[in-house]
Amino acid sequence: MTALPDTAEPEFTSLADKAYAEIRDRLIMLDIAPMTAIDDVALARSLEVGRTPVREALKRLEIDRLVISYPRRGTFATGVDITDLAYISDIRVQLEPLAARRAAEVAGAGVLAELRDLAETIDRIDVRTLDRDALMRWDLHVHRAIYAAAANPHLEDTLIRYDNLATRIFCLFLDRMSHFDQHVGEHSGLLRAIADRRADDAEQLARDHVLGFEKAIRQVV
Repeated sequence: MTALPDTAEPEFTSLADKAYAEIRDRLIMLDIAPMTAIDDVALARSLEVGRTPVREALKRLEIDRLVISYPRRGTFATGVDITDLAYISDIRVQLEPLAARRAAEVAGAGVLAELRDLAETIDRIDVRTLDRDALMRWDLHVHRAIYAAAANPHLEDTLIRYDNLATRIFCLFLDRMSHFDQHVGEHSGLLRAIADRRADDAEQLARDHVLGFEKAIRQVV
């Protein structure tokens, strides 16, 4: 069985942080379906936290455009609108290459070794055997590893936000995509370019990856 990326629960600094991370992941993976009303009582119960941390988390998730609140109606998961793909890609096509280049230029030897190990792990995976959740977990894991390696917290936060929105679109249309394995397989080459400090190659591969994703989605819409 293919090992999944390490998803051990991090040490949260507050219950609100814990609620935020877990609700965010449910929204990203469409476990909370788009346009669904958010039941904060049920969420608090399932997360084993109080309603206050959940409400604080939902405020943060509204900034992330993952939920939306209406006066007297409540809070809902945002819809997944395909017209947003172009807007998201406009941002990612600029910032993903920047993060890849920066990671290749500034990451320490230990971080680069971890990225190389990650590339070797991906090479051993038969992506076609992964279910949707496992596939998405790998995709998120790789992108977040690159963002962290870029060592710019503001860039990292921004990219995570837009990668989350892109992942919701990916999840929605994954079943229609015939070559999704190629998209995930591109991660290996990108990680190796960064690990080898080939900044120009890393930048171009990251750009191609974002553009390829947008093209693949549009072909099945």
